Amino acid sequence: MTRHYSALSVIKEGLNGQKGWAPAWRSPKPAKQYDVVIIGGGGQGLATAYYLAKTHGVKRVAVIERGWLGGGNTGRNTTAIRSNYYYPESTALYDLSLRLYETLGRELNYNIMLSQRGMMQIVSSPGEMEMAARQVNAMQINGVEARLMDRSEVQRRVPIFNFAPDARYPVYGAIYQERAGVARHDAVAWGYARAADALGVDILQQCEVQEFLTEGGRCVGVATSKGEIRAERVGMAVAGSSGVLAAKAGFRLPITSYTLQACVSEPVKPIFDTVLVSPMTGTYVSQSDKGEMVIGGGLDRVPSYGQRGNLPQLETVLSGLLEMFPVFRQLRLLRQWGGTVDVTPDSSPIFGESPLPGLYLNGGWGTGGFKAIPAGGTVFAHILATGGHHEISRPFDLNRFRTGHLLDEAAGAGIAH
Repeated sequence: MTRHYSALSVIKEGLNGQKGWAPAWRSPKPAKQYDVVIIGGGGQGLATAYYLAKTHGVKRVAVIERGWLGGGNTGRNTTAIRSNYYYPESTALYDLSLRLYETLGRELNYNIMLSQRGMMQIVSSPGEMEMAARQVNAMQINGVEARLMDRSEVQRRVPIFNFAPDARYPVYGAIYQERAGVARHDAVAWGYARAADALGVDILQQCEVQEFLTEGGRCVGVATSKGEIRAERVGMAVAGSSGVLAAKAGFRLPITSYTLQACVSEPVKPIFDTVLVSPMTGTYVSQSDKGEMVIGGGLDRVPSYGQRGNLPQLETVLSGLLEMFPVFRQLRLLRQWGGTVDVTPDSSPIFGESPLPGLYLNGGWGTGGFKAIPAGGTVFAHILATGGHHEISRPFDLNRFRTGHLLDEAAGAGIAH
């Protein structure tokens, strides 16, 4: 049953330490045995648990999180959602996610603050315009709406951009996807957590996986800081920690973990209403509902598990921002952070059974994990429920690195947006 609170009751609860509100999800003790255990309490893991219970009727499910829900990359990203990829396999995955996002708030009965304000990818040379036209054509052929803007249309939409004659990166046009936008990252995690809990999923926070339990060469569960937990199938959705857990399971993944830099400015009045990306500067920006400029850029290409970012990379990101928007030079930054992302050689995710039978993978998202949460959860739930691939996940099997059938989406994923 959904409870409704008046503004006065919300204020009273805040002053009273929120003692009158029931928790949005339970904090149960772990059972000894589940049908499925999912390692990772971020968006991908929580969505997987929800779809396992809702779509496949798998009720004995546990989500194990070593910290708190959404405390990893789900809570440390820049919230953009899009499906403007090149290959049909990628388009099928990311556009499924965008379609699911469009109705997710109603499905979960939780306001995820979806804002489909569009995404504009700036084009800075005649050669890029030719490639941009090819990308737009590919998207349209793959069934995703997109169009090519000319310079005048970009200037009408974002007049504060740098259109000076001597701009280092002149504007020739832009690729525009109207259905793209942003959503509230913690609301997505909380909405899935509440809905999964209502379907009987156990959410186990502050529960760290210490090792994998194996019998007869097969994964049969995990040893955790809260004891042994056994399961028929174990799923791993741990983003930047994928390589670490793979090592615990006795194999190596083709993944390198990097830090992704982001920051936000002080709030200002509404100044533009889209997500804007400049591949040439390596910077992207959108304005939050509170008025903050949410700013990000490319990866810090030094392998790291740090989540604080660093000043040299921040300088690179902000230099790009000021090249795009000289008017922002007086903005003050409020905070900066870093997220640990797991990058594969072809900048595409990994789905399917791992080299350890009984242990299944959902990882390698690089900078694309948040935008793919609903689709990632949908297809990973199918894999864990059936033991076999969903038609959308099959091209992303780990085996592609052996056969050479790669899906190189570096152009689509190389800038974190």
